[in-house]
Amino acid sequence: MAVAKASMFAQVTLLALDNLRANKVRSFLTMLGIVIGILSVIVIAAIVSGLNGSFEQQVANLGTNTVSVTRLPQFANRRLTAEERMRKDITREHLEAIREQAKHLAKASGVLVAPGANTLLKYQNKQANGTFIIGTEADYIDIANSTMRSGRYITHMDDDHHAKVIVIGSTVADNMFPNGDPVGKAMTFEKDEFEVIGVMEKRGSFLGFDRDNFAFIPLSTMMKLHSELHANFQINMSAKSGPEVPQLIDEATEIMRRERHDAYNKPESFYVGTQNQLLDFYKALTGGLYATMVTISSIALMVGGIGVMNIMLVSVTERTREIGVRKAIGARTTDILQQFILEAVVLCAVAGSIAIGIGVVFAKLLDKFSPLPAKVPFSLMLIAFAVSASIGLFFGIYPAARAAKLDPIEALRYE
Repeated sequence: MAVAKASMFAQVTLLALDNLRANKVRSFLTMLGIVIGILSVIVIAAIVSGLNGSFEQQVANLGTNTVSVTRLPQFANRRLTAEERMRKDITREHLEAIREQAKHLAKASGVLVAPGANTLLKYQNKQANGTFIIGTEADYIDIANSTMRSGRYITHMDDDHHAKVIVIGSTVADNMFPNGDPVGKAMTFEKDEFEVIGVMEKRGSFLGFDRDNFAFIPLSTMMKLHSELHANFQINMSAKSGPEVPQLIDEATEIMRRERHDAYNKPESFYVGTQNQLLDFYKALTGGLYATMVTISSIALMVGGIGVMNIMLVSVTERTREIGVRKAIGARTTDILQQFILEAVVLCAVAGSIAIGIGVVFAKLLDKFSPLPAKVPFSLMLIAFAVSASIGLFFGIYPAARAAKLDPIEALRYE
């Protein structure tokens, strides 16, 4: 019995395919809407997936066990509250308290950034463009997961003595010292002369920002030169291991609350964050974009599905006599129903397969020849195929039911 049913199903499937081949142009035009809709979703999902993968890798390069303490939220997509605007600065005293009391702390450094638009870094007649000058301590290089290309990094002695020394990124070094080693040379930061003591290894870009267009000076020196930037002071630190990050966050939060005299029934007057929160924030942004674009693409799928239904209804009308003949020689209502549903499903499944093929090729070309990373996960291909087949099933049921209900005598009389 099962073999007979399988044989009947195979015959009906072949009949459906033969009918689609017999009307190639009509079948192609019917599939076009489905192809466009599925292709749009695949391309969007490939770009979002590629961006997320690239972003995860870049965040991992920043250090997976790093924690920062700042005065204000780092990734807030809202207006600051009155309480947040009135918060007191983070200070070096807070940093020292964390160093002394946090048991899960590996290393910590204060960080103070002078924005690139507000600084002037020169060497002879050359001027750095948009370089961010960062005041840090000796441990910053390890916290930031960075290495030296030449020379050395800032030491505790440099910080203790407010030394006028500077470590530059590879972009600054390549642009301002294209023909020689910068180490030992004197650069001018605003009005002061700094000795170049080292060049950082190339770190690449992050979200379009050049991570090598930076320069580092001792934190104490930066605080002395730019006292107006104290509100931007933050604490960067690393846990002894990845699993200890939550414990370090708890410790830092408790220490900061105590040092800043935050009441037990009030929220923190500071912000403790990790790289993973940056990743979550980014995924929330891309997830919203993806959902919006999928919604728009669904309109194309709906239009394509309606087109499938329309063509199948036309097909039923054109083949009324054929349906009558088939019923007259023994075809059951379920056979007719199955045939027309299969035609719709096969039509949409073929359209989905074409869209998947085009989408995969397009994603590979995009990934190779454009700055946008793109990747089509295998799970996405399966989902796209299932969705296209489901569209055929959903929009093919009504025309198939209409064909199956035709009276064979009336169908044979139809001209």
